[in-house]
Amino acid sequence: MTALDLNNKRILVTGGAGFLGRQVIDQLCQAGADKNKITVTRSRDCDLRVLENCQRAVDQQDIIIHLAAHVGGIGLNQAKPAELFYDNLMMGAQLIHSAYQAGVEKFVCVGTICAYPKFTPVPFKEDDLWNGYPEETNAPYGIAKKALLVQLQAYRQQYDFNGIYLLPVNLYGPEDNFDPKSSHVIPALIRKVHEAQLRGDKQIPVWGDGTPTREFLYSEDAARGIVMGTQFYNDPEPVNLGTGEEISIRDLIHLICELMEYDGEIIWQTDKPNGQPRRCLDTERAKQAYGFVTQVGFRQGLTNTIDWYRKHGA
Repeated sequence: MTALDLNNKRILVTGGAGFLGRQVIDQLCQAGADKNKITVTRSRDCDLRVLENCQRAVDQQDIIIHLAAHVGGIGLNQAKPAELFYDNLMMGAQLIHSAYQAGVEKFVCVGTICAYPKFTPVPFKEDDLWNGYPEETNAPYGIAKKALLVQLQAYRQQYDFNGIYLLPVNLYGPEDNFDPKSSHVIPALIRKVHEAQLRGDKQIPVWGDGTPTREFLYSEDAARGIVMGTQFYNDPEPVNLGTGEEISIRDLIHLICELMEYDGEIIWQTDKPNGQPRRCLDTERAKQAYGFVTQVGFRQGLTNTIDWYRKHGA
């Protein structure tokens, strides 16, 4: 398996200042990239919904890793479906087109697990991506991101443009977004438990009934999978990045409480949405295609995330 030599490559990482982006840059450097040749876009300085900004961003670049996204949990998906659809579609579509026009050597698009149909056989296989409509609360976001897979495959077919599409499962880790208005489930629960401890609360409310299952990928592992894909994968088919292990939300909150030494009662808010019933990926393609397997166990990853939040985020 011949690796793409990252040394001397000019690499653009959209969203590179974010939670996952910082890890991707670290992994790029470990894989031989020159940090001085890595460019990062920030939304406040470079709105990728504007075509001219995309054109400027990709100019003179060899590799684009597109991580930038307008994303959040169920609450944000319910409140702003139109924004999530428009922002993610326009950023990605214009960036891919601009990269093709600029003669970029490789485009790495990071998609979302929300693209899968609501009722997908578990574990999710990449070949099932189109076999149904996504779970309703995150469908606008998921469909916008999935459209970029179609674009990359079309550009490969017509223009021989080398674009790949990676599908990481739910991410977590240090430096995650802990804002209760837009955070995903793990940072939201860690913050909820932490604040309950500070107040001395004996119970905490949690959305849904606890039955849905989720799979979680530690951010450092996800970044390594993305960089390995950049180096070694050049095929049109999408690739799942995950652990292949699932946990129910009920078991997840009990594990977080155990690790944080909180013994209060969980109050299930069954009037709130559960989201997709199950999420767990088949990770065989990533393993077979370029040898990606995860390295950080779930308990260790959660412990690292809790420790970071208690030091920096609280």
